[in-house]
Amino acid sequence: MRLDKYLKVSRLIKRRTVANEACDAGRVTVNDKVAKASTDVGIGDVVSIKFGEKTVTVKITRITESIHKEDAKDMYEIM
Repeated sequence: MRLDKYLKVSRLIKRRTVANEACDAGRVTVNDKVAKASTDVGIGDVVSIKFGEKTVTVKITRITESIHKEDAKDMYEIM
């Protein structure tokens, strides 16, 4: 699955366009490498997102095309 779509579906970032902008600005890394929005992610990958001074790091545990809001937190594990 594309990184920008994963960030939106998992609700780590609310909108896909915002996820695209974060990737273009170099604020998102996958496995310690700066990632573009089109980067393919898989189960076990580690994604870090910089929100200003704060950095959120998660490990992907599940990938699905769509999910209920309540179950979105099951798609990743905060590290």
